[in-house]
Amino acid sequence: MSIEDENHLSFKNEKGNVDVQNVEDGGYTEPTNQDLALNRQLKNRHVAMISIGSVIGTGLFLGSATALTSGGPVGTLLGYAFMGTIVWCVMVSIGEMIAFLPIAGGQIKLAGRFVDPAFGFAVGWSFWYGWTVPELSAAATLIDFWQPGVSNGVWITICLVVAVGINMSGVGVYGECEFIFSSIKVITITALIILGIILDLGGGPTHDRIGFRYWKNPGPFVQFNNIPGGTGRLVGWSRVVIQAAFSYAGTETVAIAAAEAKNPRRNLPKAIRRVFFRIVVFYIGGVFVVGLLVPSNDPRLNLAGDNATASPFVIAMDNAGIKGLTSVINAALLTAAWSAASSDLYLASRGLYGLATAGNAPKIFTRTIRGGFPYVCVSFCAAFSLLSFMSLASSSGQVFLWLSSLTATCGLWGWCAIGITYLRFRKGFLAQGMDRSKLPYTSALQPYAAWWVVIGCVLCMIFSGYEVFLTGGWNTATFVTNYLPIILFPLLWVGCKFYKGTKFFIPPMDMDFVSDVKEIDAITTEDPPPRNWVERVWMAIALNIAS
Repeated sequence: MSIEDENHLSFKNEKGNVDVQNVEDGGYTEPTNQDLALNRQLKNRHVAMISIGSVIGTGLFLGSATALTSGGPVGTLLGYAFMGTIVWCVMVSIGEMIAFLPIAGGQIKLAGRFVDPAFGFAVGWSFWYGWTVPELSAAATLIDFWQPGVSNGVWITICLVVAVGINMSGVGVYGECEFIFSSIKVITITALIILGIILDLGGGPTHDRIGFRYWKNPGPFVQFNNIPGGTGRLVGWSRVVIQAAFSYAGTETVAIAAAEAKNPRRNLPKAIRRVFFRIVVFYIGGVFVVGLLVPSNDPRLNLAGDNATASPFVIAMDNAGIKGLTSVINAALLTAAWSAASSDLYLASRGLYGLATAGNAPKIFTRTIRGGFPYVCVSFCAAFSLLSFMSLASSSGQVFLWLSSLTATCGLWGWCAIGITYLRFRKGFLAQGMDRSKLPYTSALQPYAAWWVVIGCVLCMIFSGYEVFLTGGWNTATFVTNYLPIILFPLLWVGCKFYKGTKFFIPPMDMDFVSDVKEIDAITTEDPPPRNWVERVWMAIALNIAS
């Protein structure tokens, strides 16, 4: 997008004069030099595969087992489809803003720029918390599947060194590693879905044509005997929705990576447009196939283990008489866990950098070296990865599980905040007389998509711990981990607002649509062609899978 009329895009102060540097009465001041200081090394294929791989993880490979036992095949399918609509709307909302302003901090900085600095503070620290809780204990359990008897502390240490090493090597190395990790995950889940369809149609070794057998018996939904009537189905469905929310977590990765992406105005819209197909093919397709092949009352779905033996995909292959697939799935799970640990460290460090440049974290976190590497942020966030060692002790492990549970609700608040930010962005953009059709990316679903994000996320948070209010269902830990973040987010927002003395919302005519625009326009160029046959192969894989 080329901005020719700077006055047309700038906001006006109360005196009617163009004022880009300051917004009176609690407005926003953009530190442009720091926002554009990060080094843009993520190529088109990196962005494409990061946006794909971010939604494929242990939540799909393993979490679908919990969802199936809670909601049944139809309940699981409906729950993932329901949450998929919210995730799609989240991405089209953040996509319109981040393609226009691919700045450091992503949705965190946009929240402070178009809603209120205090709102950006609450959004930033909520997201940062969710990204900081490490997942390396899962990776250790997966390795233990092959090498039992060795302390998980050894595997956690090895995984930690690799994850930190990837991030310390710069965003270019991170992009290449995520490209490889994502390729493995995408190829694995695609092969499993295709194989699952073949088995359902009777193409397996047993030639058993399953069809929709398990939709009839044990049934399309799960009924909890201790909860009367349709309420039991509602509880099961709510469990599926929360599990789906956890599984979809990470879709917003591309918004944070935008500040380090080459040609963001060209590459980000492409990545956003592919989200819908990823959701339908990988998640909706995956849980649909699982619901066809595995009955919801299969006792193996309730295994306490966190390795491939608990995956419904492995159970389906075992039922069909296909042996030896467990190690393959476990390797894919290990890749997903390793990728999640590396991505979380990347997101947490860049989120902290965005908080610091907005004045919501100490200025020391704005320091960079080697052309834009935020080494202080990466080092600080890497220290929190040591929390993974809490899982080695049983009592501390329970605390760690509570911390992990809190991240799901924090993620829902983060998505809700993206919807609110977009509604404010749109209102200011139109109020200042600007043309949405000139934006790098737009969606015909707006503003309804953003409203659905806000309403849908609020409903999910309300029903996340719904069962504790039913007779005999009270559990203090469940209540605290599900509902405490709902209270903490407004407290952060209101507390920061009183401290900074800002208005409730930045007035639409005072929103800044000028800062950084010219600098971003200047770096928008045509993507260079592949330099050799290796890059041509990688590009073909990335773009064909992402299409």
